[in-house]
Amino acid sequence: MSLEEAARQLKMAVHDGQVAFDCVGLGDLARAQEHAVTLRAAADAAEVALARAIEDMSPEEAQDAGERAVAALEES
Repeated sequence: MSLEEAARQLKMAVHDGQVAFDCVGLGDLARAQEHAVTLRAAADAAEVALARAIEDMSPEEAQDAGERAVAALEES
């Protein structure tokens, strides 16, 4: 997985966290739990991608790839 995928997964996790939070406020606990589970899956996928990047990239490569990943997500 690339840093772009890690960034995308983290963005999805944030979204699912916000939806889960909103569902709790609405009393829709089943839907909140569903989004909490998908949040966890996205966060786990991001962690795997980041662990792999730590092994495979130099700090300079990580900085360049990270900047590109964030820029690509901001454009979409």
